[in-house]
Amino acid sequence: MESFKTFLTDADLLTTLSAWAVNIVLALVIYVIGKWISDRVTKLCRKLLGRAKMDPTLVNFLSNIVFAVLMIAVILAALDTLGVPVTSLLAIVGAAGLAVGLALKDSLGNFAAGVMLVMFRPFVRGDLVEVAGVTGIVQEVHIFNTILNSLDNKVVIVPNGQISSGTITNYSTNPTRRVDLVFSVSYEDDLKVARDVLTRLCAAHPKVLDDPATSIFVVDLAETSVDFAVRPWVNSADYWTVYGDLLEQGKLDLEAAGCHIPHPQKYLYLQAGDAPADKPNKDS
Repeated sequence: MESFKTFLTDADLLTTLSAWAVNIVLALVIYVIGKWISDRVTKLCRKLLGRAKMDPTLVNFLSNIVFAVLMIAVILAALDTLGVPVTSLLAIVGAAGLAVGLALKDSLGNFAAGVMLVMFRPFVRGDLVEVAGVTGIVQEVHIFNTILNSLDNKVVIVPNGQISSGTITNYSTNPTRRVDLVFSVSYEDDLKVARDVLTRLCAAHPKVLDDPATSIFVVDLAETSVDFAVRPWVNSADYWTVYGDLLEQGKLDLEAAGCHIPHPQKYLYLQAGDAPADKPNKDS
């Protein structure tokens, strides 16, 4: 006790308190200046990302990440000034982060996939896409999942990890699409007549484009029919309208021109009279 009292003299106590006060002031200064710099850097990043015409969701997310990383560095610097063992604290935080990362690896995978989808934008809101075996219109692209509205008006939520790891088919990216149809006529029909009917059919439809030109050719000599491939080009928004119109009107026009649309048939031929009976066995 005598040694302790000797140690804590008035001069030593004043020196210790002065040192603590200086460290606290320095820590506060580091925090205030660091926060001001973090705000400025975050605003600059937000402005640069906005000029790059990135998605607003990605801009906000990346800006928040930048701000969080900078503030963590500022807080660690302030704690180090106060004499807190930052190395041990970093080790604890790193171990906890590893455990959380392993527990949430699927969610983190969806998160990383969401960032890539928002950054590279293989589709945007309103596009008709086929992803992860689902076809629908894109409603929202979030960080963890994408919301689609199916063609029969169901809401489908698809994890972003499944989208990025599979094939993405976007039916809305290109302004035009080709409609692929097949019309079959009988072997007894006049192929020139059938071709003329199909040519007039496509030329008469107001939504079939003149450029690129429509292609009509014999694609197969099938078992019971001659198959014509009819491939007109249309605006992407008119695809299903033209598809249904040509399919229906094509059947009517071919039949009106005397062509026959064959269907699988089997013919059974019966021979008149009874078959001869087997001769009896002499040993029976």
